[in-house]
Amino acid sequence: MVSSAKRAIYAALVGDCLIVVLKFAAALLTGSSAMMSEGIHSVVDTGNDVLLLYGLRQARRPADERFPFGHGKEVYFWSFVVALLIFAAGAGSSIFKGISQLISPAPVQNLYLNYIVLVIAAVFEGFSWSVGFKEFSKTKGRWGYARAVHRAKDSSILVVLFEDSAAILSLLTAFFGIFLSHITGSYFFDGAASIVIGLILAGTALLLASETKGLLMGESANKEVEQGIRDIASAFKGISHVNEILTMQMGPDFILANISVDFVDPILADEIEATVSRLDKAIKQAYPLVKRVFVEAEARRVKDVGTQAGAGI
Repeated sequence: MVSSAKRAIYAALVGDCLIVVLKFAAALLTGSSAMMSEGIHSVVDTGNDVLLLYGLRQARRPADERFPFGHGKEVYFWSFVVALLIFAAGAGSSIFKGISQLISPAPVQNLYLNYIVLVIAAVFEGFSWSVGFKEFSKTKGRWGYARAVHRAKDSSILVVLFEDSAAILSLLTAFFGIFLSHITGSYFFDGAASIVIGLILAGTALLLASETKGLLMGESANKEVEQGIRDIASAFKGISHVNEILTMQMGPDFILANISVDFVDPILADEIEATVSRLDKAIKQAYPLVKRVFVEAEARRVKDVGTQAGAGI
């Protein structure tokens, strides 16, 4: 079965591959810097899609001695690399091309060819965006879109959605730049459109880097998950108080949970083991993404002394 992330990436990859040749052909035949920027943009997006697929493949590797919690964070690393590539290759090249057009204006010819290519590209990008948006909507739940973006744990879907959104804005910018150059006879607008496309890509890259950084550094699971784990633990008769819930997103489908609890006093060692085992099972049944659970027996408000009883896969 193809995952939501892969469906979105495959749709983006197909669209980018189909239009990249058309964009470069139009740029060479017309001399438009905005169209050349669009071609560079599509090349970068195509490479990014390949990197994301590679990251998803690497993230599926099983845990080993060196990486006992698996390789789930690989997808976050490659998403961050994609953000850097968008900024350096996409934004940098587009801005440079636009500045070059402003300094040494080159005539734009066969303008109608640009319009045709832009319309075709808009159709493909729109389809790709719709697939990415549909997959993102499945994961956002009842949150608003802004909050869902901030709390999303699958960075690959975010990258595709942001890339496609930037692509559509860039196509509109290229269209208006070429159109204004057409009706005014001034090639300033073509160069300016290329610069604006670069700025759109730079903004997209910075936003992606910001969202991915937290996941790469060890962002916690969503608060609803943490509260749910606290409620489950608090309901156990052998636990008198839940001191602290610490979680870490180890990948899009892997949450690590560490729970500090104060057991009832007195309690036998075998009762602690039974309670930890039942708690581990209850949490994983309620939240399948929680793959590893560690329970720390710690007196309430005493943080420097404790014994660990671990439960996990």
